[in-house]
Amino acid sequence: MAHMTTEDVHDYINGVCFKTGPPGKVGAETEWLVTDPEHPTAPVTIDRLAELMEACGPPPAGSRITFEPGGQIELSSAALPGPARAHEALARDLDHIRKTLADAGLHLAETALDPVRPPVRQLRLPRYTAMERFFTNRRQPSGHTMMCSTASLQVCLDTGADAADARARWELVHRLGPVLVAAFANSAVWRGRPTGWKSTRWAIWAATDGTRTRPALESHTHPDPATAWAEYALAANVLAVPEIPGGGGEWTADPGITLADWVAGRGARPLTLADLEFHLSTLFPPVRPRGWWELRMIDALPLRWWPVPVALAAALLDEPRARAVAEEATERLCRDRLPSPELWRRSASLGPADPEIDACARVCFDAAVEALPRMGAAGLAHLVDAYAERYVRRGRCPADAALGELVPEPRDGAEDPEGDRSGVRAAHRGGSS
Repeated sequence: MAHMTTEDVHDYINGVCFKTGPPGKVGAETEWLVTDPEHPTAPVTIDRLAELMEACGPPPAGSRITFEPGGQIELSSAALPGPARAHEALARDLDHIRKTLADAGLHLAETALDPVRPPVRQLRLPRYTAMERFFTNRRQPSGHTMMCSTASLQVCLDTGADAADARARWELVHRLGPVLVAAFANSAVWRGRPTGWKSTRWAIWAATDGTRTRPALESHTHPDPATAWAEYALAANVLAVPEIPGGGGEWTADPGITLADWVAGRGARPLTLADLEFHLSTLFPPVRPRGWWELRMIDALPLRWWPVPVALAAALLDEPRARAVAEEATERLCRDRLPSPELWRRSASLGPADPEIDACARVCFDAAVEALPRMGAAGLAHLVDAYAERYVRRGRCPADAALGELVPEPRDGAEDPEGDRSGVRAAHRGGSS
């Protein structure tokens, strides 16, 4: 089995993580906390969820169902041409599992952070056992909460047409990051009380091992994105070393080395390709390159609104006129630099109540509303506009509903420009919105 060198790490990241080609495909991963109203403080077991998912059959549009350590259910769509196709497929599959859960008396929570239940790890796979030990060793209790009590919505978009386009898109998605955190913040309550953050989920992640959660462009500003990401990966702490490459045997959690240390021979054994792939899968920055951009900074949303960040991000990156508007607006927000740690913090703490972030968000939403019909997604344009009218143009976000600053979400179908066609009407408004 070949042993990896620093050059091998760079070559792999350049060839795999930054694969280029004509952009336009869109995918999404929706994570959901699942609740049982009959037992609101008890976890819903993964065994129970898995039985229900097996009984209802595979999602009709082919999305993949997985589970997170605390029992969160994740639905991951295929990458499809354009936001309309991606929305249609994932909405069908989400409606499929939602109805199955509702028939069993279970609900998808409409918040990104469990507001009541304590974090309980259910998955006992070696990966998550090692991850929990890593955070315990480093006295980072936020890691356990991150694993077991948070839920996000991840948007997946193509890297770019070529190296130059990839670099421009890499910078744009990072500048958009604070806007997306703020506009979709939906985790203001934890343990039954307001936290002082609009996106407490973001704050929890940011408090967890900065070598693997801070933005890749915060300290690695090499002009070539692949080089910047390779430097980030090499500087990150190694979470665990399996005895046998690929995950076999005993696992050593938190070996006390970085990937660069391991490459240099300071690990228990030489680094292999399987080790590199595992290490990259344990890095959780707001933008993660995987052969596409994985935008990880967005809170899970109320059921009615989950398509909005998917449509917004796709329009701002893939539609030329909207992209030009977004580039100008986010450069102005970031003062022609990359977003600072302070800007990220403000986005999670204040949400759109921050006037500079709010001004940028309004411009970006308006550009997306105009662009989506040109992308064959007129229905999504109506939904994005409705979201902007309810939240962004008033300097608000879904977290404000939990804080009593907004009236509750409309009941199923009410005031919904797409009516029942979205396929994602809520069976229960059991979250914070």
